[in-house]
Amino acid sequence: MRITGTFLDEISHDIPHQNWGREEWDADFRAMKAFGINTVVMIRCGWKQWMTFPSEVLMKRKAGFRPPVDLLDMFLDLAEKYGMNFFCGSYDSGNPWWHSDYQVEPEVALMQEVCKEIIDRYGQRKAFKGWYLSQEIAGKNPAATTCYRELGTMLKDRMPGVKIMISPGMSGAKAYNEKMEKLGVTIAPELHEAHWRANMEKIRGIVDIVAFQDGHVEIELLPTFLKINKRLCEENGIDCWTNSESFDRDMPIDFLPIKWEKLRLKLKAAEEAGIRNAITFEFSHFLSPNSMYRSAGGLFDRYCEENNIPARARDFRQHW
Repeated sequence: MRITGTFLDEISHDIPHQNWGREEWDADFRAMKAFGINTVVMIRCGWKQWMTFPSEVLMKRKAGFRPPVDLLDMFLDLAEKYGMNFFCGSYDSGNPWWHSDYQVEPEVALMQEVCKEIIDRYGQRKAFKGWYLSQEIAGKNPAATTCYRELGTMLKDRMPGVKIMISPGMSGAKAYNEKMEKLGVTIAPELHEAHWRANMEKIRGIVDIVAFQDGHVEIELLPTFLKINKRLCEENGIDCWTNSESFDRDMPIDFLPIKWEKLRLKLKAAEEAGIRNAITFEFSHFLSPNSMYRSAGGLFDRYCEENNIPARARDFRQHW
């Protein structure tokens, strides 16, 4: 089971910035290419007032901070240089879509406005192959699935043939807490299936790829959840990927590169469930030879050894 995609986490909630410029990102894309990655997904184009590109919409509507570098343009340049497909993440206002009072209509309108701006500026770029809808949900969520459907419909109308991806969670033991209990989220595989059967009824025909995050489920239960995901996606004509998280949720420090044995077990479980595509969150921090975390280079090497890839971290490590 090969990892062929990664998120690009530049507008982040909880991962520290590495403060890379174009030289560092170019070196990282080169390492990704050797690793076998052919798809990069910018996780969001903006978060609250932070932006990956100088959005006139967000500067006007949200008092957005003008970025010093157009990261969206740079990522497209590098994707084109290294022959990768690029998926653009949508805007996230920071308003919690899991709350019952989430205002779907104004949120969708703003996201559509920002996406139209991106299409006008970058939509003809060679590497631009898809969109990532950045609302991450776990259980049944009518507000978020309405957003997926309405935003996705507009994107497909504006960019015929474009692929649309989401990456929801699975409500396993590592996610289960009092807050999630109040929201009706559960660890039972049967209820996971019921919730996602309802969700997929709303998104089929619009969402093309669902890459479930694998980190919230205990490894011994992961095969059960992955088989449910695969079956539901097949029933709804959706491509089922796995988002095999390369950070460790079991450590007391959030977040560090995962132990290689755990990543290997998760990828094997996905393969045995019949899933053929894996994306990870995310290469640059947790798998890259140039990560701020030294152990990421070890994870890079162990993965390449397992998959007979003739690359080693020392060949790509830069000395900034």
